[in-house]
Amino acid sequence: MKKLINSVETVLKEQIAGLVAAHNELILNEEPLFVTRRTPAGQGKVALMSGGGSGHEPMHCGYIGAGMLDGACPGEIFTSPTPDQMFECGQTIDNGAGVLLLIKNYTGDVLNFETAAELLHANDTQVATLTIDDDVAVKDSLYTAGRRGVANTVIIEKLLGAAAVRGYSLDQCVELGQKINNQGHSLGIALGACTVPAAGKPSFILADNEMEFGVGIHGEPGIERRQFTNLNDTVDAMFHTLIAHGDYQRKLRQWDRAAGDWVETLQSKQALKKGDRVIAMVNNLGSTPLSELYALWSRLAHRCSEFGLHVERQLIGSYCTSLDMQGVSITLVKVDDELLSLWDEPVNTPALRWGC
Repeated sequence: MKKLINSVETVLKEQIAGLVAAHNELILNEEPLFVTRRTPAGQGKVALMSGGGSGHEPMHCGYIGAGMLDGACPGEIFTSPTPDQMFECGQTIDNGAGVLLLIKNYTGDVLNFETAAELLHANDTQVATLTIDDDVAVKDSLYTAGRRGVANTVIIEKLLGAAAVRGYSLDQCVELGQKINNQGHSLGIALGACTVPAAGKPSFILADNEMEFGVGIHGEPGIERRQFTNLNDTVDAMFHTLIAHGDYQRKLRQWDRAAGDWVETLQSKQALKKGDRVIAMVNNLGSTPLSELYALWSRLAHRCSEFGLHVERQLIGSYCTSLDMQGVSITLVKVDDELLSLWDEPVNTPALRWGC
């Protein structure tokens, strides 16, 4: 294994320090470890906090800034941050209107964020939670109960960031977040595995004519190993799966501030259908060349048009990665005028910036 690191033990500390050193608008808190905006948002704005294991850069610390996150908690590579990180970060970024915790649906993240929510509530901080589960590949996996939370997290962070700036209340942000989560669908494939520094070897081995279909973002294999033929066949299979597996009903836990306890809500995803308007994301999972992403986008745009989806906005690049995995994911999110208006609002973060 050859990686630009000094040691496995110092990877997270050195990489986060470098991010903050490169972006003066960020502040690093070293103990416990979390990152926040240097210039706090105005009083009365809902604060947004996310986080998770490192290795998915620029998610999440790269999305801290005006119009997006107020703070984020990085864990070790592919390992959840701890509740004390989240508690301290939540207290730091609270602007008096409450803190919304954005949680990718992985077991470690869910457990630790839920503990942090209870700690914040006990400390008289208004807190709410939103669990994100957009990966259509699995119902359950080694890492989670239910569908995994992946690249739709980025789109949710952007849209809720704009909503918070507009003055949406904590309850309104939760309601909007549930709507976006239920209208978002993602799927990833890999032609080659990532190498976690602590392991020192790829997480799986593929022959030249094989791919992992429905891969996760923690180096885990997909739902099945398929033959790899070419770009068009791969995109077609991904698009078909995104459409065919859109319907999904499940119970999600969220924090009830009034009761001071957890409640389960029955929520449903609906499959995309002809005439829907969407934001489309073609996401590099690590080491896929940008030229290949654009070729994939060309085929995806064709399939959307052929099916009857209207692509209103698109993102093509590295947004939710898995270290050096050779792979891609596609995210399609149904939108309306409200969501498009929020999408077009200015955002100024290290990894996402427009309208500033």
